[in-house]
Amino acid sequence: MLYLSKYSWTPENRKAIVARFMETGGKPPPGIKLLGRWTDVAGGRGFAVYESDDPVAVGKYSYQWTDLMSMEIVTVMNDEQLAKVLAG
Repeated sequence: MLYLSKYSWTPENRKAIVARFMETGGKPPPGIKLLGRWTDVAGGRGFAVYESDDPVAVGKYSYQWTDLMSMEIVTVMNDEQLAKVLAG
């Protein structure tokens, strides 16, 4: 499955987020493949796309950051997957 993560933070948490990211690299655990991450530093937000067959792993990885930022995660599909859905 593909997951789109939208995250945002407030200026009060910026230093703690930077410290955690520098310590961990923001890398997901085994079982989750990071396909891309884009961050709007000035706007205090970002987006990431993950691939995983383990929704629990995705939840646990995201939960590690929810003390410092807000996250919204949705399952998404690429065009090839969408075509299969539309074909019935």
